[in-house]
Amino acid sequence: MKASTFKHKKNMAFTRRKYMGGVPGSKIVKFTMGNTGGEFSHRLELINLRDIQIRHNALEAARIAANRVLETNLGRDNFMLKIVTFPHNIIREHKRVNVAQADRFQEGMKKAYGKPTAMAARIKNRSPIIIAEVDKKDIGHAKEALKRAGAKLPVRTKIIESKL
Repeated sequence: MKASTFKHKKNMAFTRRKYMGGVPGSKIVKFTMGNTGGEFSHRLELINLRDIQIRHNALEAARIAANRVLETNLGRDNFMLKIVTFPHNIIREHKRVNVAQADRFQEGMKKAYGKPTAMAARIKNRSPIIIAEVDKKDIGHAKEALKRAGAKLPVRTKIIESKL
């Protein structure tokens, strides 16, 4: 399946898990990393620049990329990183047949209902995806971390810096 099929969604979201069988779990391991109780002077937010639907494995890849940069450069106690969005929406796919003359089996199946295969987060324009809190001397490392995290996401992103 093409990723563009699931990138922009205009129809109804599927979120009611109790009516669906076999819904996959989210691949995001942690939502908050680093020193969660620490007091930091600056906050950096990674925001998206359009309405988008981001799959859970893309959010996990962004989390790993940002966390790796911050942990190697700052250590575990000098930052706080938080994934703000949560993948609620259930993505369904109609499995394709991979045999010879499969096109005969799949005519008329463009709007097939399909089975649940992944989770995604629907995010509105200009809302934060990832938040990092650091001290003033570590802003450069935090910007690099959020830049690498934004490269893993299927949307143009921007980093907003603010003082706490």
